[in-house]
Amino acid sequence: MGSLSGFRLVAGFFTLAACLFAAGCGTPGAPQPPSLNLPDPVEDLHATRAGKEVSLSWTMPKKTTDRLMLREDIQVQVCRKLAGSACDPVATAIAAAPGTNGAFTETLPAPLAAGAARPLSYFVELRNRSGRSAGLSNAAVVLAGEAPPPIAGLAAEVRKEGVVLRWAAAEPPHQTAVRLHRKLLTPAAAKPKPGLLTPQPEAIDQSLLVQASPATPDRALDSQIEFGQTYEYRAQRVARVLVDGRTLELPGELSAPLRVEAVDVFPPAVPTELAAVATPAQDGAAAAIDLSWQPVTDADLAGYAVYRREADAAWQRISPAKPVPAPGFHDAQVQAGHIYRYAVTAIDQGGHESARSTETEETVPNP
Repeated sequence: MGSLSGFRLVAGFFTLAACLFAAGCGTPGAPQPPSLNLPDPVEDLHATRAGKEVSLSWTMPKKTTDRLMLREDIQVQVCRKLAGSACDPVATAIAAAPGTNGAFTETLPAPLAAGAARPLSYFVELRNRSGRSAGLSNAAVVLAGEAPPPIAGLAAEVRKEGVVLRWAAAEPPHQTAVRLHRKLLTPAAAKPKPGLLTPQPEAIDQSLLVQASPATPDRALDSQIEFGQTYEYRAQRVARVLVDGRTLELPGELSAPLRVEAVDVFPPAVPTELAAVATPAQDGAAAAIDLSWQPVTDADLAGYAVYRREADAAWQRISPAKPVPAPGFHDAQVQAGHIYRYAVTAIDQGGHESARSTETEETVPNP
């Protein structure tokens, strides 16, 4: 009996121990601290400046730092700071619902809207009912300071190489960059999905940053236009500052829009390196002169026209009415003992013809 009782006692001990370490068994777990109900900090704060106004946007969190769902509006505080200074409160009475898009706009005070361009950081802080928070949001940085003066006298000239834009140069100290905004006013109609080799359609809106330089402080070339299209240009000066490896811009006022019709009235380049080689009549074959020249690389090239004359007579076109597609021509309408002079022109798809090339001459030898 004694050994059986001992066995039951030991078995009971192990049963109790297993129950203590296992879940349940009617024994409560360790007490958990009450939730502080702190909203998760904002992580996507974004700031933009237009004129003297700064606009903030962010996403309100849905949960607390304890991963519990937020049920009530959250108090939002906004502050801003210059480098080396404290974060000055801007707004303290904003309330926003969990999971919504937060927004705030302020007009910069006069000291921050004047002077040189310098980084200005904004933060938002979310607080619970007790006024506690889990910390500041990410920093959203804009540039404080005086915006550059507006562009005046924007004008354009269409050239073969593109659109040349000009404006009135700014007086020092406003040696800033210029950002050109281009809008395509004549977009192509929708087409089937292009293949791998099909050119992509031109973008509707594009921008071009023109860095200030002593040589060309008041002009820029837009070489990415397509002839036959109509564009609208606007320009603005921008101050640029490098902040933590990222370049920030403080833009000035946009200029009035300028409409430009990119009409191609320009002939292609003049052919070069024209050469002529004569072949005498032999074995029943007629005499001939073969011409060759360097190809013209204009994108809209249609072909070439070949001209010939003797002595100081007038030039006559000896090639067909349709432009010659290749940079070469075989002239079989020659006579032995005669000296011929040749010149070549290039013709584009619009029918514009270049000036004649430098002429060359060749003598047809006697058989």
